[in-house]
Amino acid sequence: MCNLYANTMPVDAMREIFDVPSPRTHLGNAEPLRAIFPRHEAPIVRIGAEGRELVRAHWGFLMPQISKKTGKPILPKAINNTRDDKVRISRFWRKSFEVRRCLIPATAFCEAKGRKPATYHWFSVGGSGQAEPFAFAGVWRSFRGTYRDEKVEVDTYSMMTSTPNDLVRKIHPDRMPVILGTEAQATWLEGSVDEAFEVIETYPADRMQEIGEGEEMKSQP
Repeated sequence: MCNLYANTMPVDAMREIFDVPSPRTHLGNAEPLRAIFPRHEAPIVRIGAEGRELVRAHWGFLMPQISKKTGKPILPKAINNTRDDKVRISRFWRKSFEVRRCLIPATAFCEAKGRKPATYHWFSVGGSGQAEPFAFAGVWRSFRGTYRDEKVEVDTYSMMTSTPNDLVRKIHPDRMPVILGTEAQATWLEGSVDEAFEVIETYPADRMQEIGEGEEMKSQP
């Protein structure tokens, strides 16, 4: 269950890695993001009207909530993770999985262990100390409504999770983000529903590494 990740790739690198033409790159002068939390904005790759595009989106599907005390709307809940065992059967996720899949560019992600204080463990893809850029599997949808006391229309995304591998399991025994290899990325974005579901797999532990730990959530190496 990921609640923190990093994406320090330059825009040009994202364009090249994820095969997005310059005219369909809508990120402006994007800064390196060393600590992306739920409710933050970050780049995603999705299929637009003309093909692949890079856009900013809000991490977490927004679900309107009503105060039990006052009966008035309160800050919408941000649901930032999606379960692989529910994505085809839950009405909340199913339509997004069928028609609005996306890639979430990243360079590392974090899992916490323990409390008061928790220790935050960072993981990357690659071996022999060489971290490689990668992408999580994600889904997206638009939200229109009141958010932080303003009427907004914003694109949101959520990160797919599955069974953890041996490396991540020692920190978080229940879930880990779905990391996609290069071929799986194309299938996830452009394949059929059945084909996309087939690439939801646990990423091999021997193709990952733990790159650091600390008590501060922003202690990404």
